[in-house]
Amino acid sequence: MTVLEISAGDTAWVLVSAAMVLLMTPGLAFFYGGMVRAKSVLNMLMMSVTTMGIVGVLWVIVGYSMAFGNSIGGFIGNPLEFLFLQGMMDPELAVFTVPALVFAGFQAAFAIIAVALISGAVADRMKFSAWAVFAAVWALLVYFPAAHWVFSFDGGTAENGGFIANDIAALDFAGGTAIHINAGAAALALAIVIGPRMGFGRTPMRPHNLTLVMLGAGLLWFGWFGFNAGSALGANAMAGVAWINTLAAACAAMLGWLLVERLRDGHATSLGAASGIVAGLVGVTPAAASVSPLGALIIGVLAGVACAYAIGLKSKFGYDDSLDVVGVHLVGGLVGTLAIGFLADPNSPAGVAGLFYGGGVDQLWRQALGAVVVMVYSFVVTFVIAKVLDKVMGLRVPEAAETQGIDTAEHAETGYDLSAVGYSTYGVRQTLIVPIPREDVQA
Repeated sequence: MTVLEISAGDTAWVLVSAAMVLLMTPGLAFFYGGMVRAKSVLNMLMMSVTTMGIVGVLWVIVGYSMAFGNSIGGFIGNPLEFLFLQGMMDPELAVFTVPALVFAGFQAAFAIIAVALISGAVADRMKFSAWAVFAAVWALLVYFPAAHWVFSFDGGTAENGGFIANDIAALDFAGGTAIHINAGAAALALAIVIGPRMGFGRTPMRPHNLTLVMLGAGLLWFGWFGFNAGSALGANAMAGVAWINTLAAACAAMLGWLLVERLRDGHATSLGAASGIVAGLVGVTPAAASVSPLGALIIGVLAGVACAYAIGLKSKFGYDDSLDVVGVHLVGGLVGTLAIGFLADPNSPAGVAGLFYGGGVDQLWRQALGAVVVMVYSFVVTFVIAKVLDKVMGLRVPEAAETQGIDTAEHAETGYDLSAVGYSTYGVRQTLIVPIPREDVQA
């Protein structure tokens, strides 16, 4: 970090963007919550919401320092450098043209949703206590290091940054590798260790509330403009490019997904529309500042079509990724990350040329290597974390709790009060008002 002249406009935009990104986690809770069965909706909401508390606290204590402190071998930031965000309240201390604490807050929202994304893979069957411990350990051992590799540039928040950003020089504008590939690979590992839901592949497990799903998708789309355009760290032309590319890719992906559904299944569904929007947003996240609007449209179509087909992989290979975190976030993140190697436009803010713009395969191999490194690291470390936690405390609720409903078993609550009309949940009789027909009133 350096002492620079701080821009009020840039600071305002990044603060607003940080709030938008933070809103994405409640949006994710609704998105996931609507897709599970009614007996699991509260648990699904709680997994996202409590992640905000767990990761938020860890970020202030040590997470920011591990992600953006001075690098130890290009692998991890010095965890003591900004412990408890010490030394960052100097009003003149800046990251680019925004105060250092504003940047730290913006990145905190990224860390939170990266962890929350994984929860969709284990819906209906993971102990809440096990999720809480997993979220904390995974943030410390996987997300914070990966964020350092990808987001920490030499001379930015510290003199030395991470090896993917500086040595491999892979482009990841807002988290295609650090967040989506990372969370998707972790979701796959965790789903394999915990095993499939009871009745997986035999019993219908339809979303219980598609209205919630659409609400969640809308909140995610809104927040994603802060996610991508806010990553420009300023109210500038780069933010404008990222904003329009975010719009274009999500629109194109939604149409691509719906077209696949219409041709394959005969129906275009609301769940498909919501999933397509998210797939496009995931795909364009790493590429938002390195492709043209045309490139964003292409990435959107590719992500929408690829993810629509990828969600069927769990049936083919037998892993139970309940809410398709692997199919959307891992596959979508790979599509967007690799597409940069083909579609990067030298006239974009990133100024890099992909294969289709005369740049050869130089950027393509960098993108592929960065993606593979994060994917393999995340899968392996997550698998080990899950195995250890399963031995120590158990990951899964008992069969009876899974059958009855994880909401009741884990939280002693239900998402919907289905008691008899006229009675409260405490057994106190309520007045039931019956409207009088109009003809009786007139008489």
